Amino acid sequence: MNRRALIASSLFGIAAAPRAAARALPPQSLLATDADKYWRQVRKDQFLLPDWRIFLNNGSLGVAPRPVIDAVFNFERAGVARTGDDYPRWGYETLDEERNELAAFLGCKKDSLALTHCATESMSMIAAGIDLKTGDEVLMTNEEHPSGIAPWQRRAQRDGVTVREVAIPHPPRSSAQLADLVISAIGPRTRVLSFSGILTNTGVILPMPEICHAARAKGVITVIDGAHVNGQIPCRLDELGCDYYAGSPHKWMFAPAGSGILYIREENLDRLWPTIVTGGWDNKADKAARFMKVGTNNRSIVTGLIAGLRFLKSLGPENVYTRIHSLARRTYSLAASRPYLELVSSADHALYGSLVTVGFRGARPDELWRKARERKIWLYGGTRLRLSHHIHTRPEDIDAFFSLADQLLAKP
Repeated sequence: MNRRALIASSLFGIAAAPRAAARALPPQSLLATDADKYWRQVRKDQFLLPDWRIFLNNGSLGVAPRPVIDAVFNFERAGVARTGDDYPRWGYETLDEERNELAAFLGCKKDSLALTHCATESMSMIAAGIDLKTGDEVLMTNEEHPSGIAPWQRRAQRDGVTVREVAIPHPPRSSAQLADLVISAIGPRTRVLSFSGILTNTGVILPMPEICHAARAKGVITVIDGAHVNGQIPCRLDELGCDYYAGSPHKWMFAPAGSGILYIREENLDRLWPTIVTGGWDNKADKAARFMKVGTNNRSIVTGLIAGLRFLKSLGPENVYTRIHSLARRTYSLAASRPYLELVSSADHALYGSLVTVGFRGARPDELWRKARERKIWLYGGTRLRLSHHIHTRPEDIDAFFSLADQLLAKP
């Protein structure tokens, strides 16, 4: 058998192999008596992560568990077999059943929710669809993700819109300080306030309802980049008071890559212009679903999104929030005890969820990045280091990172 035939045969074997039966979660009684043992068992049974992998970068892209991988695989397989009578796609369909289930968890109405591919796409749709004119101002923080900056920069270059930033302190003292800084920066020309619910660079949680309600009182449109919010902290969209919201369930909600959400406050459904269009784009009776009329897309990803949501609910969202926050607090404490590190995250643990960011005092971390890669420790950093955890993170993973950092960065 030649090499090409061997590869083809191997791939066929993988595709044809029967899927393993779903594995039950450990009993809740174990979570109450030995949380570490419970979450270790969840990692072992529900994720494909090998024991040797230390993954501390969930903030960039989360890890889909077995039920999600199985859901995507099974849908793809059934789709190509055409065992059902519906097209195995989305992009022309409203997907009411899926949006209803997702909206119930997110805390909004189905008709205010559209499915997209990621927060970047949602932010671009929002920025491109709002009516703005030359001289209108968009206010944002100086800690936005490039995907939260670029759509407004494009409006500035194309339409003469002005973009202005408000500086966020490192570390912030309190939620009240953050709210005051952002709200007081609103000026007479500010038409849009666009900010991250959780800042991507630092993990700092901004007081979203306070900011949005104050901006609304000033007649300012609010846009929240919620890429890091859903699944990391409790959040109900209708209670935020924002006009628009972009989310990425593939970070913290166990969804596969290519999953995104777009929330549009009900009064704005007829005001936002769709960016990508096909037939039915102007049918306003579809509410938010008309922003999903974008052409043929892979529906197995939507199936995976719902499987991820159900997996999260089966674990208990509060249990997840408690676990990942406790891991972040462990990281914060270990970082605070090391003089070669400078904490960027707030000392108030209410201002972070599962993201903790540190800087380096008088040390170049280049060797740290190289050694971490050799030891299979997956990090995200440059001049700063952002450490992010999920339920598959083990306490010894955090300890292993700090042990390596001590070896390379601690002064003798």
